[in-house]
Amino acid sequence: MCCPCKRREHCAAPNPALGCKTLPAEAATIVRIPPTVHGDLFGCKDGPGAIRGLYMLRATAFCSLLLSSLLALATFAAAQDAYRVISVADGGTISGTVKWSGSLPHQLDFPVTKDPQICDPDNKKNVSLERLIVGPEAGVANTIVYLKNISAGKAMDLPEQVRHLDQKHCRYIPHILLVPVHSDLQMKSSDATLHTIHMDGAASYNLPFPFPNQVNSRSMGTPGLVNLRCNGGHVWMNAEMMVVQHPYYAVTDESGRFEFTGVPPGTYQIVAWHEGWGLAGKEQAYDVLTERTVQRPVFSEPKTWEKSVAVTTNGSSTVNFVIGNK
Repeated sequence: MCCPCKRREHCAAPNPALGCKTLPAEAATIVRIPPTVHGDLFGCKDGPGAIRGLYMLRATAFCSLLLSSLLALATFAAAQDAYRVISVADGGTISGTVKWSGSLPHQLDFPVTKDPQICDPDNKKNVSLERLIVGPEAGVANTIVYLKNISAGKAMDLPEQVRHLDQKHCRYIPHILLVPVHSDLQMKSSDATLHTIHMDGAASYNLPFPFPNQVNSRSMGTPGLVNLRCNGGHVWMNAEMMVVQHPYYAVTDESGRFEFTGVPPGTYQIVAWHEGWGLAGKEQAYDVLTERTVQRPVFSEPKTWEKSVAVTTNGSSTVNFVIGNK
């Protein structure tokens, strides 16, 4: 039996034969519903065995948390959808750099523990986790720079190279992606081994790539940050994707440079976002091919810096960020 009430989608003990679905993990750990109990829980009607006391309090708390989260998500999405495409005939340009100050932290490397003939053709034994790339002139690559409070401007024109993902030598290329909301992320693997892209955050997918050069695509319907990891045992593989609502986003190059064109005159907040370069520890992950538990690196939290910038008619503005461990 799935559930004593008719709302099968809220069952704690799913039965696929009855079309039941699994509760989120958080709910399953909060509420344990005996199969003989009826209660006014998730829309079930009252019955003689209604859940009381601690179970009801926990269920109510979960419902309140779920409702608050849904309302917050709807509010965020509505705010993002407020962006309007307009003609920008007199727009200005914002350009600048993100540069490193101070001593560089130790580069994060990870041992190649699987498929070395594919993942480590040069036999280096270790690969870079690519969390901090600083060029010869102290420019910081792979920083996302964006305008925070822009509500109208030009149409989406993000470069194609940050909207397509390849898996090559057990690395995600590019390491940082920008994908317009409601558009597809195109993915493929150049490697002759099983990769499984696991996404969490603003998008949630688990996509196997058993064959080389087979293109797979998924629509990104919610703005926000998406973490990408490999569930095929290549635990060092990591990338970050920002699903964006407007075109005023850029990923810094190896010199730390960025540029926005066609910016309507006005004053804006400009943000530099970096994924973070610290290692917080390790966590257990599941290798779907070998069916074994493996250790995957856990990274420190992203970092942001924010400034104000004024854009004049047909003018040029410069914003430079200096980041570091301090």
